[in-house]
Amino acid sequence: MHRNPSPTSQAAATPPSRPLPPPRSPRLFRIQACRPFKGSCCRLRGCETLVLDSADPDGFRADPRGQGGRLWRYAEADSALRADGFGENPFYHCLVAEILPASGELLGPCVVGYGIYYFIYSTWKGRTIYLEDIYVMPEYRGQGIGSKIIKKVAEVALDKGCSQFRLAVLDWNQRAMDLYKALGACDLTEAEGWHFFRFEGEAMRKLAGK
Repeated sequence: MHRNPSPTSQAAATPPSRPLPPPRSPRLFRIQACRPFKGSCCRLRGCETLVLDSADPDGFRADPRGQGGRLWRYAEADSALRADGFGENPFYHCLVAEILPASGELLGPCVVGYGIYYFIYSTWKGRTIYLEDIYVMPEYRGQGIGSKIIKKVAEVALDKGCSQFRLAVLDWNQRAMDLYKALGACDLTEAEGWHFFRFEGEAMRKLAGK
């Protein structure tokens, strides 16, 4: 889901351990899968969320949002993020957008965006990929990074034999909706009248009789 942090996640983030470089030309970025180093582990530093990243010496780098989702607020997030995303049967997959260093710069690649996706199944269409979250730091927007992440997810979908690429967006985020439509997406609320529902917490326990 393409969204900004909710009002409950507006706590100030701890400054990154090293400064990010100024926005650069879109020619100097790449989209790649997160792959942790063997033996590294996820950790949190204050309110700053660290995500798996293959280029960092530890295998991790600061989440550009600096806020994270609800999961990151729990102490068990370290093991949960690793197990859920990088275990034998991952619940999600993650792409990172990295700004590459210019000639002569000492800093290595810096993560400025990410996309998290997973696979679902449609009884109408079969294999489907779902983009759960996509984010690009505000100062790096307008360079085509978000579009590149989306295109990379589409590439993964086709490689995996998916017939659909789904995602959701909040109704106030007109900019994101315009982008998705420009890239060829169909608004299912407009076209087919779909409404999304969810059960969580106590509602789930009542359903399960627990």
